[in-house]
Amino acid sequence: MGRRSDSDGPGRGGIIDIINVIDRLETLITTSKTVPVSGNIMLDKKKAMELVDQMRLSIPQEVKAATEVLAQKDQIVNQATLDARRTKSDADQEYRQRMDQSDLVVSAESRAQDTLRDAEQRASRLLNQSEAESTSRRSDADAYALRSLRALEQEISAIAGSVRRGIDLLAGQTTSRMVAQDAEN
Repeated sequence: MGRRSDSDGPGRGGIIDIINVIDRLETLITTSKTVPVSGNIMLDKKKAMELVDQMRLSIPQEVKAATEVLAQKDQIVNQATLDARRTKSDADQEYRQRMDQSDLVVSAESRAQDTLRDAEQRASRLLNQSEAESTSRRSDADAYALRSLRALEQEISAIAGSVRRGIDLLAGQTTSRMVAQDAEN
């Protein structure tokens, strides 16, 4: 009968216990009474059930956990599939958001450049208008000053003419008096 010892290795206590119980079950079967003619045996049910219970208790925890995992494999696979789909969906959504943000950045930069170009054109137009207005006002001021100076010149000329006539008149009267006095003398 294939008995194994505890020297089969560390951590194999559960397997060794199961093998021991199986060996005892085999011994129970081989030592049980045979029913004549049929080849069947009469087995002590109580002893057989005790051995089955011991086998259940001897099953290593890893085997029990593996059995539970196998029982839950469909649920685990379904959950993993759902998680994978959710992860892919999240990645797609993040990709779309980044692309939208990229489009927004490009659009914002384009609008900023357009706004800057418009502002520069507006500033250039305002500067040209200001210079034209300044030149026009300077010309108007120069024309006004020239008209004013010519009018002043005419007034001064008229005054100078009056002064000249006054001088000539006085000089003529003075000369006439001097001639008359000379003639009297």
